[in-house]
Amino acid sequence: MILEPLFEQFLNKSAISVMARATIEHALSASALDKLFDRTAQSGYTRELLFSSLVDLMCLVVSGKALHVQSAFQQIRDQIPVTLKSVYEKLQRLEPQVAAELVRHVAGRSQGLIEALGGTCQSLLPNYRVRILDGNHLAATQKRLKVTRQHKAGPMPGQCLAVLDPALAVITDVIPCEDAHAQERALLEQVLPLVRAGDVWIADRNFCTADFLCSLQQEQACFVLRRHSNLTVQPQKEFGPEVETETGWASEQPVWVCRDGEGLLQTRLVRLRLKKPTEDGDEEILLLSNLPGEAADAAKVSGLYLKRWKVEGAFYELTMTLQCEVNTLGYPKAALFAFCVAVSAYNVLAVVKAALRAVHGEERVEKEVSGYYVALEWSLVYAGMMIALPPEGWKVFGEMATQELAGYLREWASKVNMLKIKKAPPRKPTKNKTKRDKDASPHLSTARLLEEAKSEGKKRSEKRNKSL
Repeated sequence: MILEPLFEQFLNKSAISVMARATIEHALSASALDKLFDRTAQSGYTRELLFSSLVDLMCLVVSGKALHVQSAFQQIRDQIPVTLKSVYEKLQRLEPQVAAELVRHVAGRSQGLIEALGGTCQSLLPNYRVRILDGNHLAATQKRLKVTRQHKAGPMPGQCLAVLDPALAVITDVIPCEDAHAQERALLEQVLPLVRAGDVWIADRNFCTADFLCSLQQEQACFVLRRHSNLTVQPQKEFGPEVETETGWASEQPVWVCRDGEGLLQTRLVRLRLKKPTEDGDEEILLLSNLPGEAADAAKVSGLYLKRWKVEGAFYELTMTLQCEVNTLGYPKAALFAFCVAVSAYNVLAVVKAALRAVHGEERVEKEVSGYYVALEWSLVYAGMMIALPPEGWKVFGEMATQELAGYLREWASKVNMLKIKKAPPRKPTKNKTKRDKDASPHLSTARLLEEAKSEGKKRSEKRNKSL
């Protein structure tokens, strides 16, 4: 298929779509997905409706090729040997651990490709494996379920903790929770099996508990966490001299993390006095870290914490570029599965970006490439490409060795028109906000406003000419 003229036409016109489809076949092959379900699921069966078919269906939704599950079902109903009702019943019973394992599987396949491409990002801290942890609550859904219709409040179908590898720009793990009102801290026990010696875990204050800090220390891992006000620390010395950074002035002091007056863990408290207050009005940020001073001084520790925006950027891209929150899915298990499929699609696009970094350089891709336009091109071209080039022809990429596929991806990345996926220039902030007039009517005629403005412009021009 690689030498087919039609394939070459798509490659020349939309190399990104070809790269994404080949990566999907490599990371999400049907046989591997069905084995994953058999290995992970504790209940359920796949006698007629395969797990791989569910993933294909949900991929259409999260990538914007279908508005909801029903429209996706209509598009591929000849490939699904069951009714729409059966599909919905399967989704609402799909176990969260299966969805989480899907993310891990795709992340592992994506990691192999990114490393083979040589498309990793510059390490945030050399000689350490950095992980960024954050939580995401799924947005409220439509009130389709009977139990939600009598309530005015929006029903939230769940939440997830996500772990980002900033070197790969891949979300490696997702910890789903069906209870949207559960404390994020209650999920930290499920994070600990992911911790390795030599890690650096970066997280916000919601995750700053004495037990979590001590557990990371016991695993010989390091942390950079914003201090929660409820966590007691006992200073051992005064703050040292301040060092100026891009965002403020950093200093540190040694402290004990305490519980009931007893010292549990000796660590560093880094204070960053901000040049510009946060959106919440905070003028300083307090961070706890057990990183050795020779590996990261106070300025470096504060800089590491500020890299948390990378996971926030991933969530933004999942929400705005990929439909990770499908508001028609009210059942928690179905909504969490949709989120995990969106994360898998995000990791596929991370491979595409890694190929672009390998060819065009990390700095250019970071500054110029828009994740929105990358996903948009994939979405617009994909459906037509799959009609012209049926799925059977792509199986070669699923069976292809990682190094060989990485070579093709690197070659195809050189054909990408970078102008088509370039970020729009940032808008300058408005200095003088327009004052609003109080109108007598709730609606206005735009045509009349334009005509009035044109007439006033003529009058000013005539007046100016007379004065000359």
